[in-house]
Amino acid sequence: METKARLGPWGEALAAEFLRRRGYRIVATNYRSRYGEIDIIAENAEYLVFAEVKLRRTAHFGAAREFVDLRKQERLRATASLFLEEHETALQPRFDVIEIYAPDGLLTKRPYLRQIEDAFYEV
Repeated sequence: METKARLGPWGEALAAEFLRRRGYRIVATNYRSRYGEIDIIAENAEYLVFAEVKLRRTAHFGAAREFVDLRKQERLRATASLFLEEHETALQPRFDVIEIYAPDGLLTKRPYLRQIEDAFYEV
């Protein structure tokens, strides 16, 4: 049986591999603070990316990125601020959303992934 507990980690692993193929180095996954969690933190030569992964079977009820509402964005910003306090970097922070569409859930042979760079305001 397919559960959210299995789909979430599967989607995040797909997103991390997607980022690696695009030249990013994964710095952390599932970084938690008292404000919330950041699915993936990755870096390239220019940016430290705080990525929220959104997996959906279909866009019928709205694009996956639309599920990152203002309240979620505020929690992500607060969590990212704590990460930046703990980890020195010269890289520019950026918030991305990685949309994954998997119509057949875990059985999807070729899920569609899309990275939306600078999806909302910076830290």
